[in-house]
Amino acid sequence: MDFPFPKGARPGPPGPTRLFLFAVPEEARSFIAKLRGAGIAVASRSAGVAGRARPAWSFDGGEARVTGMGRENAARGSETALETRPGMVLTCGFAGGLDPGLPGGTVVFDADPGFPLKDRLAAAGAVAVRFHCADDVAVTVAEKAALRASTGADAVEMESSVIRAMCRERGIPSATVRVVSDAADEDLPLDFNALMTAGMDLHFGKLAWRLVRSPGKIPELIRFQKRVARAADRLAEVLSRVRG
Repeated sequence: MDFPFPKGARPGPPGPTRLFLFAVPEEARSFIAKLRGAGIAVASRSAGVAGRARPAWSFDGGEARVTGMGRENAARGSETALETRPGMVLTCGFAGGLDPGLPGGTVVFDADPGFPLKDRLAAAGAVAVRFHCADDVAVTVAEKAALRASTGADAVEMESSVIRAMCRERGIPSATVRVVSDAADEDLPLDFNALMTAGMDLHFGKLAWRLVRSPGKIPELIRFQKRVARAADRLAEVLSRVRG
């Protein structure tokens, strides 16, 4: 393997699996459905993360887990998942577009030098980009433009940098594979930052109250959910092609 282990890393023998990490179940479900639709046996279970049960799935040669949103949840969820000594890690899910040339539904990736699946990702249609890992959801076109100007990144997400750093510390090859759920020229229908709990989960009570106060947002939110579902299907297509 030509993956450059960091100085001082003491990796044990890697396991045979490919570990797919997602922040939320909505990012993972299309991938799991794609596997089952192809006749692959998938076993569902719950994985304990910081006192909370998160969805997890096992299948031939791989495993998928949900860590939760944001850096802290990603760190906790990855700590547990990496104890299995996977052969490689893919941190997957949605991303906001910062490069105006990336339309919604584009699958984008960044991989370690020598990452074994790099060529297969490109062959599956994924585009190599530079990511920025943010602490908050980029909601407006103006916010995305500011991030693009200040970071030079092509896409923004909230978990991968901490996961990739933990992988490097352990000598595990990793890649970020995301799909653009909202393009650089698209505002999100709601400020999701204001609708989160302290643990970075969507607060459905706050969401309901926001929609009661602004019912005109409901059609916009439904359209957004449909776009996100199509984006998740596109991500699932790429991940299923590199799974085996």
